[in-house]
Amino acid sequence: GVYLDEGSGYLYVSQIDGQPGEKDGKGRISKLGLDGSVVAADWATGFNAPKGLRSFGGTLWVADIDEVIAIDITSGKITSRMTIAGAKFLNDLATGADGTVYVSDMMTNRIHAIKDGKAAVFAEGEQLEYPNGLFVDGERLIVGGWGKPEADFTTKVPGHLYMLDLKTKQKTLITRQPLGNIDGVEQEARGGYLVTDYMAGKVLQVSPAGESRL
Repeated sequence: GVYLDEGSGYLYVSQIDGQPGEKDGKGRISKLGLDGSVVAADWATGFNAPKGLRSFGGTLWVADIDEVIAIDITSGKITSRMTIAGAKFLNDLATGADGTVYVSDMMTNRIHAIKDGKAAVFAEGEQLEYPNGLFVDGERLIVGGWGKPEADFTTKVPGHLYMLDLKTKQKTLITRQPLGNIDGVEQEARGGYLVTDYMAGKVLQVSPAGESRL
């Protein structure tokens, strides 16, 4: 994962350095300048397989297998570690305007929400399409579905890009057809989205109407 924290002006990069589901203690977060310079290769350590990153209010939140970890951006110190009950493969993070942290668990078909130091299941079930990438857009959570993974993470049917209403949790498809094994999701200035198809090694642009192009 790579995240630009606009407050500090730096890029934060999660480094797994091993297997994506292994608790080996080798994971770390690196800090880079926008020119590509490495400010601190080991800016924050003590992780296993960190993936999604997102900041809010001076805190960088990190998804790490079954934990959500908070780092103070000014000091680089870990301020909290929360184990998510039942989590198996926490993947991406998104933050709402009220500071709620949403985190996807691809292998359990769940999205968790963390608010005021407490975690709860926000949504779950097959309709989530094994969620990976997340992005909060106003009152909607934009979700990249991976599709049901086989043992090697390939899928018979890939996932859609879709949205969940943050209040009603109603699902609305953005792409009418399955798009890919969606990993990263970001919004672009024109109102569309940039998504990565991990297994295909592609970056796709999706318009607000759901049309996609390489």
